Amino acid sequence: MSLDLGMTTGPAGGAPRAPGRLGVPVGAAEALRYLTDLGLWIDDRRKQLDAIDAAALNAPNQTDRDALTHDMTVSMALWKAIHDRYELLKVTFDSGRVGAVQAEQLSTLIWGRLDVTPGVGRDAERARVPSAAEGALAVSLPEACRLSDAMTSSLRARLALEPSGLDIGIRVKAIREGIERLRDQIALTPPGAARDKNSADLIGFQQRLFDVTERAKRGGDVGGYLGPLEIDVAGRERDLIVAASRRHESERDAATARTLITELAARGDAIRAMQTQCLASLNPAPKLAVPDVRALGAVPDDPDAVDALLARLQLVSRALDQAHETYARALGERDQLLGLMGALDAQAAASPEIDAQERADLAPLRAQLADALASTPIPLVRARALMAAYQSYLQAVTRKGL
Repeated sequence: MSLDLGMTTGPAGGAPRAPGRLGVPVGAAEALRYLTDLGLWIDDRRKQLDAIDAAALNAPNQTDRDALTHDMTVSMALWKAIHDRYELLKVTFDSGRVGAVQAEQLSTLIWGRLDVTPGVGRDAERARVPSAAEGALAVSLPEACRLSDAMTSSLRARLALEPSGLDIGIRVKAIREGIERLRDQIALTPPGAARDKNSADLIGFQQRLFDVTERAKRGGDVGGYLGPLEIDVAGRERDLIVAASRRHESERDAATARTLITELAARGDAIRAMQTQCLASLNPAPKLAVPDVRALGAVPDDPDAVDALLARLQLVSRALDQAHETYARALGERDQLLGLMGALDAQAAASPEIDAQERADLAPLRAQLADALASTPIPLVRARALMAAYQSYLQAVTRKGL
């Protein structure tokens, strides 16, 4: 099957190399070169994806269509995230007016986390991005571009969309470059069974590429060997990029969890002190449990366990909010009663219209109220009733002439 994919750089031409690294300012000249190349790459990639999308919809097998639609959903979401970040870069670049602040911002936009909002605009029918896509998009802009290259290469190979006259040497070169990128990705993975398996598979890819090259040198047909190898190399590159982004995300989540635990532990200690004060000074006092976040233990290493811990930390935070509000409100009522008694005493002292008999009536009410508020703990029901009686009688005698 032959199809014009609208490529200007050829299938071996991947995303442009990003300047610098995170935290290193990007100068105006290198930013201009990168934005120019990235803009061309984005336009070409959209044309390729549109052509692949049309071919995927016409795939004869429903199972194939479903699998292709999944990867197309991810690829389209990736493209939109890259395009949106490119627009932000252009605004920051501001036609070359790049000062120190803008240079830092350009670096952050290029190497910082790339987010995506799927199911918008033209791609609204792809409303739910699969979970794999969500992980894939927690990457930097250069990683997202490489991931897009890998997925597009895999989709082209699965749909046999390589232009009919494409030189075998170009395809072999693209596979060799993909293998080298795999080598770089594997070097970044932590030691363990997964790294050992990827290293063994890398050797297998190299051997398959060597066999294809030797077969081509002998004049043999290698078209049937290149396609599967392209799919396998591109798929493995995609998986490694996504796995790396998930590791980084897990590390950030673990750091977030540690910070939250420290903050929640401090809040919990303060609220328990408030609880102790409330129970000692009021009767009846609210009885609400104050969770101790330390009971959840240390932050685990497993990413899924970290996610579960973050969810539990949110529950602890809400429970602390409720306890804080409850005990603060109770202590606030105690302070309000004490403040109101002082205000009523001042009102009584400043009211000459109150005669001696009325003051004699007020005196025992005031004495009983003061005794209740001086008790430890304060009997709230009695104090409220005495306050109501004292306030009501005082209002009555100060307004008797009205």
